[in-house]
Amino acid sequence: MKRLLICTSLLFVAAALSAQPAPPKTAPKAPPASPPATATATIAGKVITIDYNSPGVKGRAGKIFTKDGLISTNKGYPVWRAGANAATKLYTNGGITVGGLKVPAGNYTLFVDIADPDNWVLIVNKQTGQSGLAYDKTQDLGRVKMTMTKPLEMVENLKYTIDNLGGTTGKLTLAWENHEASVLIAVH
Repeated sequence: MKRLLICTSLLFVAAALSAQPAPPKTAPKAPPASPPATATATIAGKVITIDYNSPGVKGRAGKIFTKDGLISTNKGYPVWRAGANAATKLYTNGGITVGGLKVPAGNYTLFVDIADPDNWVLIVNKQTGQSGLAYDKTQDLGRVKMTMTKPLEMVENLKYTIDNLGGTTGKLTLAWENHEASVLIAVH
């Protein structure tokens, strides 16, 4: 009888505990409008990394890079942060040449001059940690013309790629909307 009483009591306690209300669920966070992304490659033993935020076209095809387009409303236009939110970051642990511009090992910020939407110029800037809209031309390490092509299809989310072409050579590509711009990289 004692066992029956103990078992019944334990069942009663277990039932009471399981009847407690569950803690309130928090609503799931929506993914960021321009999620963080990274492109990285190792070329001839040197690591090259680009950290950026990837905006989407979101139905604005043909209205991103024009003189009256989305980016033209940004402070600093025609210089673009080459991404969204914070400035786009470049890191290399060895000396590289980007389209003829010598870039020592270290951290940099990338911008793109899109004054001519069909002929972009990549800007490597020595200032780091700034907002994507805080461009200071006096901090430029240098500028290089990019090779422009049209992607096979519209690129919805901005994307950087760094391709190892073999040996000491690579290629950095930035694609978004109906634009694709690239520049060769060489490792010293």
